[in-house]
Amino acid sequence: MISFQYEPLVLQFRHPFGISRWTRTETTSVIVRILHDGIEGVGEGSPNARYGETYDSASHFLSHLDLTGFDSPAEIPAIMAYVDALAPGEWSAKAALDAALHDWWAKSIGLPLYKAWGIAEQNRLITSFTIGIDTTEVMVRKTQEASPYGILKVKVGTDRDQETIAAIRSVTDKPIRVDANEGWKTKEEALERIEWLASEGVEFVEQPMPAAQLMEMPWLKVRSPLPLIADENCGRLHDVDSLQDAFHGINIKIDKSGGLLEGRKMALRARELGLSVMIGCMSSSSVAISAAAHLALMADYADLDGHLLVGNDPYEGIQVEEGRLLLPDWPGLGVRLRS
Repeated sequence: MISFQYEPLVLQFRHPFGISRWTRTETTSVIVRILHDGIEGVGEGSPNARYGETYDSASHFLSHLDLTGFDSPAEIPAIMAYVDALAPGEWSAKAALDAALHDWWAKSIGLPLYKAWGIAEQNRLITSFTIGIDTTEVMVRKTQEASPYGILKVKVGTDRDQETIAAIRSVTDKPIRVDANEGWKTKEEALERIEWLASEGVEFVEQPMPAAQLMEMPWLKVRSPLPLIADENCGRLHDVDSLQDAFHGINIKIDKSGGLLEGRKMALRARELGLSVMIGCMSSSSVAISAAAHLALMADYADLDGHLLVGNDPYEGIQVEEGRLLLPDWPGLGVRLRS
């Protein structure tokens, strides 16, 4: 019999964290634990208000799961097909369960997850470190505090974008990636901002315009001097084909895809379409970030700093050494509670 339980995990940000839509001081994840044959699998999801998710909605969804019809947590495709059919949405709750199943399965065969997938070794991707929207002075201070990290991801999408980037450029010459989080409302505004950003050493731009304006993105793509990466437009596998003409790449977040199983399918399809792949994250503990780090071994870019933005992560797992991701050689996701 497969038993599972779930619980909230309240994470406190080291600094108030802001994007173009909001600023927060804390976030609540859902932790799922799977127990079978004396092995425990753990997973985490971060409910996203943009998609109508809260911890309460995630826990309500999980309370209706019945896994008694399955013999083993190793039946991941069958279990997730059942879970997906149970109700629409609640992707973070599904992602937490999916990660717990993968953790259990890889532990059951004594391998780190990426090796269980057949990936021989780690590619040690450099992760970007996120500078959230704040006053210019605070964003400069955050930039200076991010000295161990080789690439910065700067949140933009306000009327202070040029001031922000100029101030950050005054204290660092590191590569910068920007994320507008749908902050620019017209294609003309987006192009104007992107052309200026190109002169400031920016590598690429995430989600320049609202997801609802997807039909205008091909116009922007052919004119943009910088690669464009889909974020809010990219949730599940069925989204990927529609993005080929609108973006140069996709950002896969397992909290939006509903888990690693779907995320791997998305990465493979993006490759077939010639799209670059970034693995991103929500603000989470080391559980979710470690899960995503296994998927990042299939990617071109990584933005896996969510655990670095919180001050009370109770888990240990993924490490960042000289800005590069390093998974421990422990079975499963490679996470455990701090001693």
